[in-house]
Amino acid sequence: MTKLLLVEDNEINRDMLCRRLVRKGYEVIAAIDGKQGIEMAQENKPDLILMDLSLPVIDGWEATRRLKADEATRHIPVIALTAHALTEDRNKALQAGCDHFETKPVDFARLVEKMEMLLVSEKS
Repeated sequence: MTKLLLVEDNEINRDMLCRRLVRKGYEVIAAIDGKQGIEMAQENKPDLILMDLSLPVIDGWEATRRLKADEATRHIPVIALTAHALTEDRNKALQAGCDHFETKPVDFARLVEKMEMLLVSEKS
């Protein structure tokens, strides 16, 4: 089963996305801030990370930079989830190491498509 790490501080968003992803057949673990997200990624080695960018403690940009700088986690694809929809926000997320970008409110079908694309390319 594909394991996902969802790093999201908003409880409603986290709960809704977790439930929908579990119904799609994914195993989902969740973190509530960037620091916890980094720790959970290092401990659990998920197949893919969904990273909110506006997080407490360590923001998603910095959390992604740290994960991509770590030999043990750099291979894990990261999709940024954010309400920041400007081109410069997208570029900043990609420069931090995110592999893809999805704006909130999340288009679930499009998100799953991006996830599957990254998971297939990760396995090849």
